[in-house]
Amino acid sequence: MEFSFDVYGIRFSVRGSFEEPVEGIRQDFGFFAADGSGDSVSVQMFPEDPPMDDLPLTDAAVYTPRNVVYRNGTRRYIDYHGRALGIQEEETGNLKLYSRDPDMLYEATYLYVLSQIGQHLDRRGLHRIHALGVVVKNRAVLLPLPMGGGKSTLGLHLLKHPEVQILSDDSPFIDRQGRLLAFPLRLGLLPGAEHHIPPEHRRSIMRMEFGRKDLVNYSYFQDRVAASAEPGLVLVGSRTLSKDCRVEEVGKLAGLRACIENCVLGVGLYQGLEFILHSSGWELLTKSGLVMSRLRNCSQLLRRSRVYRVHLGRDPELNARTVLDCALRM
Repeated sequence: MEFSFDVYGIRFSVRGSFEEPVEGIRQDFGFFAADGSGDSVSVQMFPEDPPMDDLPLTDAAVYTPRNVVYRNGTRRYIDYHGRALGIQEEETGNLKLYSRDPDMLYEATYLYVLSQIGQHLDRRGLHRIHALGVVVKNRAVLLPLPMGGGKSTLGLHLLKHPEVQILSDDSPFIDRQGRLLAFPLRLGLLPGAEHHIPPEHRRSIMRMEFGRKDLVNYSYFQDRVAASAEPGLVLVGSRTLSKDCRVEEVGKLAGLRACIENCVLGVGLYQGLEFILHSSGWELLTKSGLVMSRLRNCSQLLRRSRVYRVHLGRDPELNARTVLDCALRM
């Protein structure tokens, strides 16, 4: 099986004989499906034991919680603690992944593709922000929330309303004019919420670090995706123990703080440091130009947006209705 994709000019292909992980990637990136022509980064999955005995003797270059990275010339070896092995050609970005675990092959491929997309588009001035992005009245509504804050749940409840389109439940792109571009992948589900989604549109995966996750496939909401939107609202989100949900207008400074955390610093976004760093975390100090580019894009977004703080309560339906009412008053 082989599928090709084009994410705002960044082309990649994924292939392998193990149907489940390849099909998972096809579903996740369905919005960006493309033909196989043109140069692209290639990811190949091999349902085999990692060939650890064939690797060169070299010291580790980078350590992350999920893997250890070794470098030899222009080749990078990513050891997922013996459960999987990735071999990357740094000059082309091509990757070969070996594992007998389909969930490992799927997640390692998914995270690798995210890291490659993020790096390439960062260099072109398109930056991801860790937030739910929807569109109401042709204007973007951006809601930054930490990991586990309920972005996907809120997104699913907002999609029950016909006035709403989605850009991304987790990380839309901001361009140099402050516009938001779609990045619709899969939606995560809280335990117990999966029964509201038809079985043909959902699946479960077992993640390396965080255990089982129930997912809603792109096919479920593919006709509700907006390709892009001009700025409208930034809703700085926080969770409360209240049943009620309330919204209050705040200054641009509150929006800037949220953008710095969720875009400039990229807290909550998968960065793929094992593929970015060559020797150590000190290399991040050399990326001041990237920091300034992200800050400029966020400043353009805020300049053209109204900023509110939304205090989300325990009732997801009420949260969605309150956010929608605020957006309709734009």
